[in-house]
Amino acid sequence: MFKKEIYINRRQVMKEKLEKGIILFLGNDESPMNYPDNPYPFRQHSSFLYYFGLNRPSLAAIIDLEADTETVFGDELSLDEIVWMGNQPTLQEQCEAIGITEVLPTVKLYTVLREALASGRDIHFLPPYRPENKIKLLRFLNIRPDQFVMKSSDELVKAVISQREIKSDEEIAEIDKAVNWSVDMHEAAICMASPGMKESEIAARVTQIPLEREGYISFPVIATIRGEVLHNHYHGNTLEDGQLFLLDAGAEVPRGYAGDLTSTFPVSKKFTPQQKDIYQLVLDAHYGSTAILKPGIEFREAHFEAARIIFNGLKGMGLTRGNTEEAIAEGAHALFFPTGLGHMMGLDVHDMEDLGELNVGYNGEAKSTQFGLKSLRLAKELKPGFVLTVEPGIYFIPELIARWKEEKKFEEFINYPEVEKFIGFGGVRIEQDYLITPKGYRLLGRKKPMEISEIEALRG
Repeated sequence: MFKKEIYINRRQVMKEKLEKGIILFLGNDESPMNYPDNPYPFRQHSSFLYYFGLNRPSLAAIIDLEADTETVFGDELSLDEIVWMGNQPTLQEQCEAIGITEVLPTVKLYTVLREALASGRDIHFLPPYRPENKIKLLRFLNIRPDQFVMKSSDELVKAVISQREIKSDEEIAEIDKAVNWSVDMHEAAICMASPGMKESEIAARVTQIPLEREGYISFPVIATIRGEVLHNHYHGNTLEDGQLFLLDAGAEVPRGYAGDLTSTFPVSKKFTPQQKDIYQLVLDAHYGSTAILKPGIEFREAHFEAARIIFNGLKGMGLTRGNTEEAIAEGAHALFFPTGLGHMMGLDVHDMEDLGELNVGYNGEAKSTQFGLKSLRLAKELKPGFVLTVEPGIYFIPELIARWKEEKKFEEFINYPEVEKFIGFGGVRIEQDYLITPKGYRLLGRKKPMEISEIEALRG
């Protein structure tokens, strides 16, 4: 938890953005794995955490804009709960630490909301993503599941995004910490990987690092020799000489802020010549697209710069051909780079995407439907205080190559006989996290090993 004044100020800023009604914030409940007393690790709703800082389940809060009051709803621990969980600060004490003095039992929330409905007052709430909160909205406000998005408050969504997307100094310090922990995770993986080892052994080691520091992973670990499978959470393969290993993993620090890094390195001690060529090209795309980051440019331009570097580099290897700008406009580069360049990051590893990807990354504008470009999560104009990832990649996906070749798709831009020589290569992704500053950008945390010489030195 930050100091009291930070939460008071955050709520005050929110109250100045909306004119009337009440704002309802629902915290998360515990979610059972297989029976009620065996839950998944608890993770608080990020917007609730941002405004109220209370990291315990089964809470809600109301900000009454006309009355200028702030109330937290929740129940104190029963004696039975204390027996199992130990004595803890009371909810009243925790609320006083964030500048809130009015605390009511959970049962009172229904009464307050029904009275507001009966009075015709505006009730602002964020679109729910957890099933238990959907059930609460059905019970409290009589809103059907197919109406949640439609009846959630666009005004509140925009207000939250405009506030949370600009990171404060306190938040940046937490993100720097999360990224530093994430670098430790990646260095450990690069050092330990060896032929005969299971992917699961590396996944276990990188998970241990934030866990032993009282944090957690910021998303399920991707640790794989199948780097062409973009979100591969299977960890059952055995590493062999000559393969590439891709690790996409990040830490979440105790205050909830995330890091998100990707490294690609050889299972052998050295990259092969072919691996070096592709890896260096992705590294060039990373540096080239990062170099143009600054306030006022649209992030989609950095994405296109990465695509341009990748297509031109592959052209030098004989895999692509033709006019680069025409190829990118048509989407031919997406055979190799079918992902977006990056996304916002903060309290969520994909920050605020529960509020809608279009709202967060596009200011509500429509996205492209083109293959590859439709996967770009962030496209809008950059501002100082934005935190984002840059993660270009080159992937040789056998099924995609076969489909496009059969359809004779983009033959004027793609040399399929040469591309097929890379089937079985896997994929390369290189990711770091950046803060947009008034004059440009800066790396968050310390630089992870990225140069070929740095990685080979760690490989020993």
